[in-house]
Amino acid sequence: MTQAIIDLYDEYTHAPLDRRVFLARLARLTGGMAAAMAILPALESGRALAAIVPPDDSRLESGRTTYPGRRGEVAAFMARPRKAGKTPAVIVIHENRGLNAHIEDVARRAALEGFLALAPDLLSPLGGTPANEDTARELIGKLDPEVTAGNLVSAVGFLEKHPKCTGKVGAVGFCWGGGMVGELAVRSPDLDAGVVYYGRQPRTEDVGRIAAPMLLHYAGLDTRINEGIPAFEEALKKAGKTYTLHLYPDVQHAFHNDTSEARYNKEAATLSWSRTLAFFKEHLGSARPRKAS
Repeated sequence: MTQAIIDLYDEYTHAPLDRRVFLARLARLTGGMAAAMAILPALESGRALAAIVPPDDSRLESGRTTYPGRRGEVAAFMARPRKAGKTPAVIVIHENRGLNAHIEDVARRAALEGFLALAPDLLSPLGGTPANEDTARELIGKLDPEVTAGNLVSAVGFLEKHPKCTGKVGAVGFCWGGGMVGELAVRSPDLDAGVVYYGRQPRTEDVGRIAAPMLLHYAGLDTRINEGIPAFEEALKKAGKTYTLHLYPDVQHAFHNDTSEARYNKEAATLSWSRTLAFFKEHLGSARPRKAS
């Protein structure tokens, strides 16, 4: 699959590009509509693949919940180790597709490592995540930024006081959610650790407000997001912030998402996730060791 095809799909998923226009341009790149439709499944997410940790894993307690948000209840998915006492908490922030099976699976992965994992549905103010991913992306663009950020700040407070939480709270986000981790770090002095996966950077003038240590994962081929790295890193250094930045060469935006066949990179995903877990355990405290089922 060519880089031009990957770049076109990235434009489609992050810019207001009509699906018919996207398919027409894809057909030109692949040599015809039949070829475009054949390659489409490798580009689009396969939600059925999102089951690294089965939903009914007996080691976990998991399910849907709600918490008080900025202007009403926010729906969320929560998972935690079944036999653990109090553990640190991690907010798992979804991509611009909303809260789907893949993000719930990532939350279960975090829970298996000993964390109380909460994955908010940040489309809750607009009725929640729809089944159609194109619709979800459209709705993301209609969210009130202040309410969305406020709902994440509220999630920190909710978890800090949760009876199964030690009071330590981190956040990890992917793509659009990675950008929201930056916004949360700017707005919440109570956030204890933030992990960004290929998300847009906060405004440089806001970087001085970040209190949490940050772990930043970027994809080497992600030119759209990477344009903002130099200014962000300069602002972090100037403000004396604690951060670690990893650039994974020759991998695509969304390399951690194992439901995206065309962009997923197992080696980079595994390495970045191990670094993420180590970072959380360092800054949030010890977590219960994972046990075999």
